[in-house]
Amino acid sequence: MHIRRTEKEVIMSIRNQPRDAAVFGIDIGKTVFHVVGLDAAHAPIQKATFRRETLLQFFERASPVLVGMEACPGSQWLARKLLGMGHTVRIVPAQFVKPFVKSNKNDIIDAEAIAEAVTRPTMRFVEIRTPEQIDLQALHRVRDRMIAHRTRLISQMRAFCLEYGIAIHQGAGKFKAEIPRVLADETNELTPSMRRILTEVHGEMMELEQRITAMNHEIEAIAARSDTARRLMTVPGIEPLASTALLAAAGSGRQFRRARDLAAWLGLVPREHSTGGKTKLLGISKRGNKYLRRMIVHGARSCVTHLDRSRDRLGPWLDGLESRMHKNKVTVALAAKIARVVWVILTKPGATYERRVPAFG
Repeated sequence: MHIRRTEKEVIMSIRNQPRDAAVFGIDIGKTVFHVVGLDAAHAPIQKATFRRETLLQFFERASPVLVGMEACPGSQWLARKLLGMGHTVRIVPAQFVKPFVKSNKNDIIDAEAIAEAVTRPTMRFVEIRTPEQIDLQALHRVRDRMIAHRTRLISQMRAFCLEYGIAIHQGAGKFKAEIPRVLADETNELTPSMRRILTEVHGEMMELEQRITAMNHEIEAIAARSDTARRLMTVPGIEPLASTALLAAAGSGRQFRRARDLAAWLGLVPREHSTGGKTKLLGISKRGNKYLRRMIVHGARSCVTHLDRSRDRLGPWLDGLESRMHKNKVTVALAAKIARVVWVILTKPGATYERRVPAFG
């Protein structure tokens, strides 16, 4: 039995020796990875299955080659490992791989489709992020989840109060100010049981509020230490949260050829459905990072309301927009312009936003 196992291991070792492929595609799993190698003519010349440890051993033995994979949890880690081995790595969004899947679907077919997709000259790829970017993005995602949970708690408590004829003003700030008074008022119609439930939920909300505040302070400290984040915060509507979220998601910004590409990546440009020479533009595409787009749009909305237009170069432009379109459209147009300014600051060392045109400052 021992001899048979050894023979099998030898056979598997020979079978899984890297071949002279032009590109490898990897279908990523939690523990099992499927690899397909294509030659220069894009014909499959190797198909293999590996566990996590043996996959790295396989690519350590392989000559430097182009390796493609889908964007998914674990792709960033594997990309950094393969880059360290000297390979060229490209990560493709999953929706761009799907057209290359022929007929039926399985893991090997997916790996082959990925290998084909990464060789396309017009394909779009996901930037390989640093561990610092991933840590910062995780911080933002945890904070966003906490805020969503706080909103659910507030909505639940407000609904419970309405069952006893107690209406509390909308808005987290007003609710947090009024709920202690409601709980302390012994003359209202709350039963002892409901008062106890509301007190417990309110305590849960206050603990969550403390965690959110601590996370905000941590993000603000990161923004204060980063030169790029400080320069981003010179742009109207960009605060520590938005600046650090941009650093985490967009990095250096050099993966975008021009400023409009960053705005399109955020989903702030119109969708197009044109045919027969007839151009038809729709609403914004809303593609990309929803969290980041929401922050940019909220910052733009604040600028539309509060920006001192007499002292900022954006003032006349905003006035002209408001004279011919709805305020919401003005807000999105400003968000797209902010995204373009952000690209300039990310890609040009030392660049900042100047509120006045230099020639007329």
